[in-house]
Amino acid sequence: MLTAAICGDVFASPPVDSILAGIRAVTGPMGCLLIVKNYTGDRLNFGLAAEQAKSEGYKVETVIVGDDCALPPPRGIAGRRGLAGTVLVHKVAGAAAAAGLSLLDVATEAKHAADMIGTMGVALSVCTLPGQVTSDRLGPGKMELGLGIHGEPGAAVADLQPVDVIVSHVLKQILSPETNYVPITRGNRVVLMVNGLGATPMMELMIATGKAVPKLQLEHGLAVDRMYTGSFMTSLDMAGFSITIMKSDQAVLQRLDAATKAPCWPIGADGNHPPAKIPVPIPPPALATKNGETFGGPLQLNQQGLILEAAIEAAAKAVINLKDALNEWDSKVGDGDCGSTMFRGATAVLEDIKCYPLNDAAETVNEIGSSIRRVMGGTSGIIYTIFCKAAYTKLKSSSLDDITPKKWAEALEASIAAISKYGGATAGYRTLLDALIPASEVLRKRLDAGENPTTAFIQSSEAASAGAEATKNMQALAGRSSYVFGELLAAVPDPGAMGAAAWYKAAAMAVRDKSLHT
Repeated sequence: MLTAAICGDVFASPPVDSILAGIRAVTGPMGCLLIVKNYTGDRLNFGLAAEQAKSEGYKVETVIVGDDCALPPPRGIAGRRGLAGTVLVHKVAGAAAAAGLSLLDVATEAKHAADMIGTMGVALSVCTLPGQVTSDRLGPGKMELGLGIHGEPGAAVADLQPVDVIVSHVLKQILSPETNYVPITRGNRVVLMVNGLGATPMMELMIATGKAVPKLQLEHGLAVDRMYTGSFMTSLDMAGFSITIMKSDQAVLQRLDAATKAPCWPIGADGNHPPAKIPVPIPPPALATKNGETFGGPLQLNQQGLILEAAIEAAAKAVINLKDALNEWDSKVGDGDCGSTMFRGATAVLEDIKCYPLNDAAETVNEIGSSIRRVMGGTSGIIYTIFCKAAYTKLKSSSLDDITPKKWAEALEASIAAISKYGGATAGYRTLLDALIPASEVLRKRLDAGENPTTAFIQSSEAASAGAEATKNMQALAGRSSYVFGELLAAVPDPGAMGAAAWYKAAAMAVRDKSLHT
């Protein structure tokens, strides 16, 4: 099985530094294979960690698993989600590595296994995020079909049905020749996994397995070589299950049957457990010093430093005040944690601002990125880190005394371009870019027309707010909202866009107020 697993916050991708720590902890001379479920945040964070590890001399390969069979392909840039079938990829890759294969050969086997797998889930209840009220979106007597593992709504809501009807529907969806999710046809041999989502008793999972096997044999003409029943990939306390079908052959069965010390693998052997914590050497922070001097807040702020300090504080406080509203919006279109995630980043910025070199705009933006990267998980954290890094790169090309309003506008444009490049989204995809792109366009237009920079900033913030509100009428094409049907998105703005518009507007108003008093 796996040598290491990297944990993020609830329903959020682990941050880059945690992934790097895992790579450094366990990677030997043969290299490291990262098995990543197909979610935007995971791809971005694991991708950046892989590139960093390669630059440190590690051999790293990545396999993306997208075994979801609930949504009609294609769907925006997000693609098929990684679900419980990923566990079978873990087993195949782990056994191949234990057999002594090279990194490229292990990656090839894992990729082949991922291409042979299809999964679909059914939920009878909504999961409860720690410290939050359980959503009431699923009424009595209803079930969700085609849900993910992060609490997001399913592809469809239907009346509760007998288990054999549900199992028939799920198997037909996975094995549908129209969608061709998996290359499985009559006469093939398969592996079946019935996976509990967290609150489903083993007895009920066994009932589902008992219904699935004869349907696969009699209705679909498939031989079932192996059955795995249990809770392998859960979603907190969600009641329900997912079914995974994998095309099998002798080579795949050899990997699945190979002995493992993983304690919950159904055919696993008992073994010694590794220590709970492994000491990992941590390299010195790259941004801790500049020219041998430790960063810290300047003893006296110049005018630019005072304005920058006011803008940062106002932006962070705006995000903190919007926490509950962002979570509320996100609970309807995503996983309900957008506000909490951005709150962590804003709180860290307020705590760290006393150490920011505020008289140096470029380095301050870089330090904001470091604060965000340290505490913000998931897609939002990595996107804002990329945002700050791109702005820093643009600003540092100018001298300290040459950071003009047009330089700030160019930095915003560079940040938007970087987010679009690495995240894949652009205008109209229902993301934070739908707030930032209109703001950038208005800011550039007003500055080029010779308007007062502060007035231009205020006008661009109004464009950001209007752009965020306009996301109510957009179909999501990126991020977790792209898995949610359009009717559920109607009248709910994109939380990421609303958060971006809030801090942008707060910063603009702070700059205006500070400029009037200096």
